[in-house]
Amino acid sequence: MQQKHAKRVEDYTTANLILIFVNLLWIFGVIWANFGLFAVILTGWLLNHGITRVEQYRASREIQWPSDA
Repeated sequence: MQQKHAKRVEDYTTANLILIFVNLLWIFGVIWANFGLFAVILTGWLLNHGITRVEQYRASREIQWPSDA
């Protein structure tokens, strides 16, 4: 049986971050057009708060179960 090892893939982090930015931009534009600037500010704040909570949760899990990778 032949052993096929996976090849290294390219790093698409920059491309993904740009696409996330573009998507957030048009989504915020739609929210602004439909509900106003306050809704955009509130949505941005909620996203920031959610990302911070996920980051804290992952950090606490890393403390409890450190990964060797």
